[in-house]
Amino acid sequence: MNQDARRRLEELLDREIAAARALAANLAEERTALTGDSPQAVEQRAAEKIQILASIENLETERRALCAQPGDPGLAASLSERWRSLLDIMKGCKTANEVNGRIIHVRQHQIRQLIDIIRGGQWTTYGPHGKTSAKAHRALARA
Repeated sequence: MNQDARRRLEELLDREIAAARALAANLAEERTALTGDSPQAVEQRAAEKIQILASIENLETERRALCAQPGDPGLAASLSERWRSLLDIMKGCKTANEVNGRIIHVRQHQIRQLIDIIRGGQWTTYGPHGKTSAKAHRALARA
């Protein structure tokens, strides 16, 4: 790989790192939105996340094409720091996305419970000794 290709690869990895950092920031904002009370904020963060992921995918395609060219063995060593940085950021993004997924799951469960209470279905309560019991109650509202 010549110097020009090496420089392009370094720049490309730097752009991927910047996109990965943007994704990490977006996931943190998404977590805040998920625990808040604004569905519009959640939708906005999700739309931004899709755009960032598309950008990362395009950069990945470009990087793979560049790396498919014949290269020299010293190239891997010189780019390894950038590569490790990118992998570390993406690992953090994966963890943050999994946490956000769990938050979504918990919120869905809470909403189902509230709907069941409103409809008069069974809901779980705790007794004085900490044991759970399901009780049916009359509906809070009728349409």
